[in-house]
Amino acid sequence: MAETDIKPSLTLSPERAFAILMKAREFDEKVEVSDPDSGSNPSDDNAVDVLEETPDDPTYDELIAAVDGLNDDEQLDLIALIWVGRGDFGFAEWQEARAGAADIGRARAPRYVAGIPMVSDYLEEAMSQLGHTMGEYLDEH
Repeated sequence: MAETDIKPSLTLSPERAFAILMKAREFDEKVEVSDPDSGSNPSDDNAVDVLEETPDDPTYDELIAAVDGLNDDEQLDLIALIWVGRGDFGFAEWQEARAGAADIGRARAPRYVAGIPMVSDYLEEAMSQLGHTMGEYLDEH
């Protein structure tokens, strides 16, 4: 059996995976504040400030809450999927990936996931390898 034929059984539903992916993508898109004393109106500057990372921005907290809201098995699946999408593991090494994810621990998992640059891309890649696409998810929601 080729590794491409191996598909793990997930406790994390594709819907929850893509919901977290979307939160992560919002967070990934944030940039440093370029004009902290801007007095312009959002409609005048095409609302570019929405992409800037500010202390009162809820995007990070929403991503942390989404990951924290998963049960233990779902968190392990999420982290293992990210690692598969990044190329650290293949699906043939799924149990090894989940064991490594367990080493991170439940309390650290949300901050760990939020701290991975391009996490949304890695998760999207792994979901694509499982036959689930972002387009399908968006069409359903």
